[in-house]
Amino acid sequence: MKAAADVSTDTKIWKKREVQERDEKKVWSEIKLAIEELSLGSNEGDFSTLAFLGLSNLLLQVLDKIGPTMAVLRLDIQRNIERLEENNASDPSKHPTLTGIVEKEVREGTARKAESCARAILWLTRSMDFSLALLEILEKDPELSLQQVVEEAYNSTLKPWHGWISSAAFKIALKLIPERKIFTSFIMGKGQDYSMLKDEIHKLVPLLRPLLDEIHCLMKKFRLDRLKST
Repeated sequence: MKAAADVSTDTKIWKKREVQERDEKKVWSEIKLAIEELSLGSNEGDFSTLAFLGLSNLLLQVLDKIGPTMAVLRLDIQRNIERLEENNASDPSKHPTLTGIVEKEVREGTARKAESCARAILWLTRSMDFSLALLEILEKDPELSLQQVVEEAYNSTLKPWHGWISSAAFKIALKLIPERKIFTSFIMGKGQDYSMLKDEIHKLVPLLRPLLDEIHCLMKKFRLDRLKST
């Protein structure tokens, strides 16, 4: 009886801790959540599809903080996330990693098609390049307006791969960028100040950059790295 009681007590303690951890995460910033996601997946070698989708959804939430001006990019990211989610839902055990998905489509000759998962991975990675560059510039140059930060990040990441339609849409979006202070207040976790936000960005960069570089190398290996949009 005593042993059963001990197990019951341990279970209650474990559940209580689980609830406390869940409540704590509710006030975390998307950046801090991304840091945890990356830390958990850093020892897997080949990053899992589910972890990649988790990061992509966090990226979507960061862009939402900029406002409706990012609607075009946000919609593109959402579609790519949904494509990978549908592929994963069909058979989650068959291709649990990004490499497995890309290699399968390359073998089948479908990797370059407009609705391929390989393209979805490529564009989600480029969108993360953009978001990471945005955060880095935001942290390094406090004198720039948010419009300047977004434009600089876009020029160095997404612009080389956008056709004239996408580039024109982005130019229009730049005119509706909110003030820098408004955006930074939105991306902070509850109770954070700007110095804490900067610290989180410093932690995120060395965790996320190697993953993005690894995916770009994967795309280059199969000559998918030069694909552009309209």
